[in-house]
Amino acid sequence: RVWTLAALPCLGLILLLWSQGPGVQGQEFRFGPCRVEGVVLQELWEAFWDMKDVVQAQDNVTSVRLLRKEILQNVSEAESCYFIHSLLKFYLNTIFKNYHAKAVKFRILRSFSTLANNFAVIMSKLRPRQENEMFSISENARRRFLLFQGAFKQLDREAALTKAFGEMDILLTWMQKFYQP
Repeated sequence: RVWTLAALPCLGLILLLWSQGPGVQGQEFRFGPCRVEGVVLQELWEAFWDMKDVVQAQDNVTSVRLLRKEILQNVSEAESCYFIHSLLKFYLNTIFKNYHAKAVKFRILRSFSTLANNFAVIMSKLRPRQENEMFSISENARRRFLLFQGAFKQLDREAALTKAFGEMDILLTWMQKFYQP
């Protein structure tokens, strides 16, 4: 019992040093005024690649794309923070929340959880550089998000969930533009 209590500070120090290791330092997303450090983009891609074939094989609606070019193209630095906040919040509250049973059924829960947990971490750390900077809620960013959400709502719920999850590569590619290794 005493040995266990004595080991806790050492374990805490090891975890602290590990979290500050070379794989994490300097890696951050820069969405306009918002910065998110400590998320390894490669982990997100690996999780997606591990389940890509299973998820995309379930997508029977090939004529529709939720994350279209006009939604993701030319997003300004100023609006990127608000826009990614809206997208991640939607993915966490709608897509991940309602796709969990399918992830279990298709045996992709580990990759599913990696993506969901990293999205939650990004959301929790999505903060402006300075305290007085609030999310830049530009009309253009809001319109972009509403286009995405409207396309989602036009599909059958199950088809929309599958489509949104299958388009995670499009979202990750867009997010990669804001990533600084």
